[in-house]
Amino acid sequence: MVTINELIDQIPVRHNLTSGIMLLGVVQNIFISLIMLLKSKGNPPLKYLALAILFGAIIFLDVYVCYTGLMKHVLFLNDSTEPLVLLLGPMIYFSIYGFLKRRHISLKQGWWHFVLPVGYFMSQIPFYLAPLSVKLNAYLGAYFNDFPTANVTENFNYSYHFFKDIFDWLILISLLTYTILSMILVREEHARITQNASTGNYAKYIFTRNSALILCFFFLLVFCVFYVYDDDKGDQYIAIFETVVAFATTYIIVSESRFFDKSWVADKYETLGKPTKQISFKEIETFVDTEEYVLSINASLNDLAGRLQMHPNQISKAINLGFGSNFNSYINSKRIALAKQRLIDAQYNHLTIEAIGASVGFKSKSAFYNAFKKEIGSSPSKFQKTIYPKL
Repeated sequence: MVTINELIDQIPVRHNLTSGIMLLGVVQNIFISLIMLLKSKGNPPLKYLALAILFGAIIFLDVYVCYTGLMKHVLFLNDSTEPLVLLLGPMIYFSIYGFLKRRHISLKQGWWHFVLPVGYFMSQIPFYLAPLSVKLNAYLGAYFNDFPTANVTENFNYSYHFFKDIFDWLILISLLTYTILSMILVREEHARITQNASTGNYAKYIFTRNSALILCFFFLLVFCVFYVYDDDKGDQYIAIFETVVAFATTYIIVSESRFFDKSWVADKYETLGKPTKQISFKEIETFVDTEEYVLSINASLNDLAGRLQMHPNQISKAINLGFGSNFNSYINSKRIALAKQRLIDAQYNHLTIEAIGASVGFKSKSAFYNAFKKEIGSSPSKFQKTIYPKL
């Protein structure tokens, strides 16, 4: 009679390019999620996104272990990450909701989002407490269905299998539901920016829109894998997609970092050991507003620093801390706010849109249009027509 240890020993271990890519994605996702969690203090949407990435890392670590055969060494953990899959949709949706609505969903308000994952977890408790032979057979059935299986006592209760058999459908329903809900939020935000004359945060809209699109692509990929492959044999393709997303997310984080901002790399502008005069963002705001500095087509970081008799790096630091972005974004934001007023002010009806752009400090029509679309989400003419449809 073959013992359970002999059955476990027959499971082969394989390492190849696919498993290497999967492991790389798992490590990268864990790294990103931990950074986000450390930086998410007072920022619930960022925390939800970090948790979604962390859950994904744990799930695909499970996929990696199953794919390589290393599960033979930790069989007691087999299928233990399934409830986390049902948490991916809610976590991403909570993140998008928080970023766009500027408020987070509390547990009291959104408890029903956790009914499915918690309910599934409760239904699988008999499996989690099952003998090792049951978990071995479940793993062999998913990855090595031509291998002999272990003997299980006749009185073992397989009632949990009803929900396990429909688990793929539960995943698809969950992902589809939260993809639709996320797309609705993104569409509402787009309408708010373009139709309600809201300045909004266009960069945040782009990020959340892309997050919703990734969730949509993830749903389509999962659907295709479930349709083509039986059991869990195609999960590695989903894991590879997750690796691509992990490195794309890393690229976005790094590209948005101040590390590459010349104003951040102070060594180029400051003499080491020499104390520098400080200036607050409020002082800069007061000068810019009082002197109508944004109207000058020659406005620049160096020019403003000269007028304030400060080092350019100090001005840049103050703007980054107070406004949350660089000098150009700060000046353009003020110019666009003024341009919006003039586009709908009857006093400026005699001016063309290009002339209005020039009147608020933009050197060219293209510079005005690009800055306006980035800030508002639509062109100046489209914005104007939302206020005066007959123009």
